[in-house]
Amino acid sequence: MSPKTDLRRLARMFKALGNENRLQLFVNLLEESQLDLAKGRTHDCFLTKLLGGLDIGAPTVSHHVKELADAGLIDTQRDGKQLICSVNPEVMRELRALLAPGDQG
Repeated sequence: MSPKTDLRRLARMFKALGNENRLQLFVNLLEESQLDLAKGRTHDCFLTKLLGGLDIGAPTVSHHVKELADAGLIDTQRDGKQLICSVNPEVMRELRALLAPGDQG
């Protein structure tokens, strides 16, 4: 691991995932998007598809999505009234390298 800024950034990511609802949103997005790490592509997913199993209101969801985006874990864009989310593939490669260093295949 290089400079402290990398550790601070990683700490921010893990802090964002430390909330149960944010973690569930992120896991739902991973499952829905079918992230293709080998090609570095994600399939975008409408936020409404990610809310399964969560019993939280829209303002709370917006807050959690913002926290995940601010931590760099996801990317978001608007399509009319819909919010489209995707997992940041670079961050996923980085987390995978950190958590499973021998499993880069």
